[in-house]
Amino acid sequence: MTSKRFIKNLVKYLIIPVGFAIGMSMAIVWSSGKVMDAPRLNPKYAFPVDSLFIDLDRIAMDKKGYKIDSVFTALQLRAGFNGTVLYAEKGRLVFTNAYGYEDYKTRKRLTTRSAFQLASVSKMFTAMAIMILQENGLLDYDDKLELYIPGLPYPGVTIRHLLNHRSGIPDYMYFSDEHWGQRRPISNDDMIWIMQEKKPPRFFSAGNGFDYCNSNYALLASVVERITGKAFEDFLRERVFDPLEMHDSFLYRLEPGESVPRTVPVGIPGHRSYRGRAIVEQNFYQNGVVGDKGIYSTVEDLFKFDQALYNGLLVSEETLMEAFTPGSPRRSSLRDNYGFGWRLKAGRSNTVYHYGWWKGFRTYFIRDMEQEKTIIVLTNTTRLLSSSSLYDILDNKQYELGPISAIDPKGSRKSLAVSR
Repeated sequence: MTSKRFIKNLVKYLIIPVGFAIGMSMAIVWSSGKVMDAPRLNPKYAFPVDSLFIDLDRIAMDKKGYKIDSVFTALQLRAGFNGTVLYAEKGRLVFTNAYGYEDYKTRKRLTTRSAFQLASVSKMFTAMAIMILQENGLLDYDDKLELYIPGLPYPGVTIRHLLNHRSGIPDYMYFSDEHWGQRRPISNDDMIWIMQEKKPPRFFSAGNGFDYCNSNYALLASVVERITGKAFEDFLRERVFDPLEMHDSFLYRLEPGESVPRTVPVGIPGHRSYRGRAIVEQNFYQNGVVGDKGIYSTVEDLFKFDQALYNGLLVSEETLMEAFTPGSPRRSSLRDNYGFGWRLKAGRSNTVYHYGWWKGFRTYFIRDMEQEKTIIVLTNTTRLLSSSSLYDILDNKQYELGPISAIDPKGSRKSLAVSR
């Protein structure tokens, strides 16, 4: 064999294959680090090939982000949209941005770490607190409420009835004006005292109807406090916010006995429209009641919560399935149902959501688990944002992303939702 042929074969059969193997090994080591940093994945199940999908999807993600930004930029110019936006797909944070001001008077700009009052989006965290206690064996969903809060004139109400808004209990937001007044803060215990002493009438007997009622989730927060002996805000911080590194999330409430300050001293202010101007919304005596509202958070922190639900970091998949199970089985299939702290979108397989409105804030959180897409919008004005524009973003099939995980040891993530 000639030396020239020997060298040629050496390069072809040894040097090139070995060089290729070394190159691939280095690529795998490098890409593994990227996968481990992906917020969606538990490192236990990380697989290096995921980074290849991430790289190939980068152009698609940029195009998606540009398209979403154009929607909200147009809304800002045309309708005065003021808030923060986050869109995620298949575990990837595709787009997040802030539009407008924290405070119109000071002209301080919003950021994606601005903490908004979540209003009724708080209910998903109250439901999660109850699910954590249930999974730890500290309560049962079918326990009678009187086991934890005796003396209420509403027999037969269970924890499950409260979660599903099927208790028939009256809403404190209406009866507290009559029985308490607006000069001093009302607390959860004060709300319970009014129910025990004044006995405002119920709407229907337990389990015989559906009525979305803020008292249900305020009572659930009180159940958490009575079982654990901890303030509701402390339980949330220890069992939800800190474990998920939601460092910009917290619960605010007025303390009993204090006067109602003019404005809320935490987070960013909510605004109402007055003669074409945005005016800071004043504090309100009902900010002493929590569980139905009261949590402040950011789009970035809410994304961590969203991903924790996929990864089972707070409760098991079996427990979480209850949250997405219709609480009113006989309710028309054409109407949205309600699970544990989540509304279930009629006509959309495996889509859950919640909206919130309270004192200058409007909030939107939608999870399409069929497509593994999430959109979160937090605003600090009373301007209504059409939810149809958010669903248009979720249903846009352009620039679809690849799967996040080549190996899923628990099967399809779609199994989290219960068909209805």
